[in-house]
Amino acid sequence: MTIKSGVIEGFEGYSQFVSLEEFNRHLEMWLAVHKHDFSKGELVGLKRLARFAAKIPGVSNAKIGTVLKAIHEEYNELGISRSTFKRMIIKASNLGIFTVHETERKNGSQSSNLYVFNRFPNNEPPKKEKMNHQNKTIIPSETKTIKNNKREETAFHKAPEDHLFVSDRIPKPFVDLAKYFFPSAKAIEEFWKMTTIAAYKNNQENEAETILSVSLDSFKQLIRKMKTKVTVKNPLAYYTGILNKKFQELYFGELFEMGF
Repeated sequence: MTIKSGVIEGFEGYSQFVSLEEFNRHLEMWLAVHKHDFSKGELVGLKRLARFAAKIPGVSNAKIGTVLKAIHEEYNELGISRSTFKRMIIKASNLGIFTVHETERKNGSQSSNLYVFNRFPNNEPPKKEKMNHQNKTIIPSETKTIKNNKREETAFHKAPEDHLFVSDRIPKPFVDLAKYFFPSAKAIEEFWKMTTIAAYKNNQENEAETILSVSLDSFKQLIRKMKTKVTVKNPLAYYTGILNKKFQELYFGELFEMGF
C-alpha cells in the first residue's frame, strides 16, 4: 500500500520504539545476528540509514541520494554505490530489519521510500500506543514480534546492566553477543559453562580460538531459532545441543584427516 509523502514528523505513528536508545538497542541485536550477511559497503549503508532514523526513532524517509552523499562526505569521498545501497535494502528488508513502504506525492508521482525499522523479535511486544497507526494494514504480519516464553523471561531477562558483572574469565566477544539477548550475568555464565563442558567432552578444552568460534556460531543459531514461531522452551539446553553437534563434527573431522 502506498503512503502519501510528507515531512518526517508526519510519520511518527509508524515508529515501533519509545526512544532513540531503545531503537539503537534493537538495531544492535539485529546486527549481532546478521552483521555477516552484509558486505562492508552494505553495512556502511545500513548504519548510515539508521542515523537518518534518529529524529523519529526507527523511521526514515531519506532519499537514497541524500544518504549516499552523507556517506561520501563522511568517508572523505570514498562512498558506496547506489547499487550497493539497494542491495542492502533488499537484504535488510528480507531479514526483517526494516519494512519498506512506497510513498507518493499529491500528484501521484513516486517519492522517497519510507523505511520503518522493526523491533528484534526476541524481545517484548511493541508498545501498544506505538502500534495505533492511522492505517494498520500497511504493517506486514511478519513484523509482529514473538512473545517470549515466560520461563525464558523469568530465568534470563534481568536488569539491562547486569552483564557488567559477568566473570572476566568469559571471553569479551561472547559477552558482547550474549548480553543483547540475555542481559543477566548469571545466564551468560551458564551459557559459557555449558560451552566449556561441551569442549571438554569433545577433546577441545585446550583450543581457545576454536571454543570461542564454535560458541559464537552456536549462540547465533540459537537466536535464529528463537526468532521463529517455534518456542524454545529451554534455550540453554538447545544451545548445548548445538554445541555438542558442532564439536563432534570437528572431532570426527580431525580423525578423518589423521587417517582413522
